[in-house]
Amino acid sequence: MNRNILLKGLIPLSFMGLVLAACNKEWLKPKPLSFYEPGIALSDAAGMYATLTACERNMRHEYFGDAAPILTEIIQSEVAVEGTTDKAGPQMDMDISLMPDAQLNHTDYTKVGWYWYEGYKGIKYANSVISGIDKATFANENQKNEILGAAYFQRAYRYFKLTHQFGDVPFIDKEINEPKYDFYSYDRWSILARMKKELEFAYQWVPEKVDRGRTSKAACGVLLMKVCMALTDFDRAIEIGKEIVAAHPLMKTRFTTNKSKPNTNLMFDLHSVEAKLDMSNTEGLMYVVSYPEVDGSDQIQTMRNGVPFWNSGNLKTPDGKAGTSVSVAPGETDPEMDLNKTYGRGIGRLRPTWYFTNEIWRTDKEATDMRGILNKDSWRKMEDLRYNEPKLKSTNNPWYGKHFIKPAAMSVEDTIRLWFSWPHYKLFVPDPLQTQWRGGETPWYIYRSAEVYLMLAECYYWKNDLGSAAVAMNEVRTRAGATPLTAADINIGEILDERARELYYEENRHIELVRIAYTYAKTGKPCEIFGGRVYKLENISGPGGTNSNIKQTGINFWYDRVVSRSNFYNKGVRHKWAEYKVSVHHILWPVPSKSITTNLKGVINQNIGYPGAENNVKPLIVE
Repeated sequence: MNRNILLKGLIPLSFMGLVLAACNKEWLKPKPLSFYEPGIALSDAAGMYATLTACERNMRHEYFGDAAPILTEIIQSEVAVEGTTDKAGPQMDMDISLMPDAQLNHTDYTKVGWYWYEGYKGIKYANSVISGIDKATFANENQKNEILGAAYFQRAYRYFKLTHQFGDVPFIDKEINEPKYDFYSYDRWSILARMKKELEFAYQWVPEKVDRGRTSKAACGVLLMKVCMALTDFDRAIEIGKEIVAAHPLMKTRFTTNKSKPNTNLMFDLHSVEAKLDMSNTEGLMYVVSYPEVDGSDQIQTMRNGVPFWNSGNLKTPDGKAGTSVSVAPGETDPEMDLNKTYGRGIGRLRPTWYFTNEIWRTDKEATDMRGILNKDSWRKMEDLRYNEPKLKSTNNPWYGKHFIKPAAMSVEDTIRLWFSWPHYKLFVPDPLQTQWRGGETPWYIYRSAEVYLMLAECYYWKNDLGSAAVAMNEVRTRAGATPLTAADINIGEILDERARELYYEENRHIELVRIAYTYAKTGKPCEIFGGRVYKLENISGPGGTNSNIKQTGINFWYDRVVSRSNFYNKGVRHKWAEYKVSVHHILWPVPSKSITTNLKGVINQNIGYPGAENNVKPLIVE
């Protein structure tokens, strides 16, 4: 038996030993211990902080890199779809791509499996701290509680995602130092109840002021709010939310060096690299970090992922010539002709829907919204770009420097991948160390006070206090220049619209829709945006069995929201490789089959609607 394996596919045993560093970006640099011995490495506060650093660093991987996992979370919602139309495999037809034995963790397919594997990796790191907390030495009891609280946060951060992505999952609350093949699935509600208890401890003990990238008291509070909301404890969530926003007000005036630059605004300030480095920024509650020329850093690649593939070679001038180039024509002095550095060299992986690019911005109330498509400083559309191919200039072609014109006969593939609008202010991250600008090193928001206000609004919605919900939402809206809402405007659709406006490429959009779907099913509250439809927990994933791929409304809110707002899924939109489809059971993702088949002495349940669910047993309860 291989003594280095805990469970193939469930918990990788590799450990990143990192030493604690001072209060600056030096803590990013990996400094492996010569030999990892748990009893030694975790014998004091420095060793424990080193392990927590591994947890915090791994949080960054969700948002950074080509085909970052966060794209899967966004694509499994109504906000965007997969845009890479040049191959078979990417997550477009979910009936095919989301299968337990499919390629679930690959740049060219999906990152569903990444969330499973990385979730348990983070839990493993956190558990090593929690299990060793009473054996280590500390300066005082406060230091011990701070470290334990941060470890509780890191564990809860993973379990919150796992329970909303995969439902009932194995629960591991201690360090495992030998092979184990008898895991069982646990009831998601009991896991969340345990996380609530531990996050209360974390919220009490984790300090408020921490370095960028560290776990903060406010971060513990936000996650505690989310867990409370999932458990329908809205009063406690409101209490915490009020405390957070009182201590961390929104940034309402311009505050970075960008304020003197033309064609920028407060939203550009807030989402700039400078803002995320600025210690006067009261709004940022939790960050993941990456800094230029620091070992272990990474590129965010927001522009590669979220900007159209304008340099695909398929954008021709009206007279049929190649229209674009990453290189700039010799002697060109207009900076906007450098499309690469002005917009980023995108490949259109994340293709926003009409709902996100147009529908939520086309009302009178959003006419002056700085976050929206009507604000030319914030958003870019393809018609803003200009033909810059150097050969056009050298041949005196009249189209050189003219704005793009959409070809009348553009293919479906090209329409999807290289012709759409995008929130430039959110995705633009300078990439000076690279020839092709994809999105460089930067801190990135995990939680902001703006989201807390929107969570407060949702809590008031569930309590039928629509006046208070409007007040909370208006804190965010008026800062952005949008028209305030009244109680009569509030419904779950408006709350989700506001989240989309504010939190694109920040929130786990799929998780939030699933959380709301479970809340409707748990409370029985009629859903006003779907004619008073009432959902139930018993069949939230559909009937399963031979009818798994059903496309029937009224079973869960996630499905109804996605198909009603997306102009792609289940609308017959197809290209030469795939058709965009989702089914009711995709509310939860498939557990990777390897994790089930290698668990020889236990039972890890498969979600209803996927092959293998017929072997499920009753989930256990976390004590």
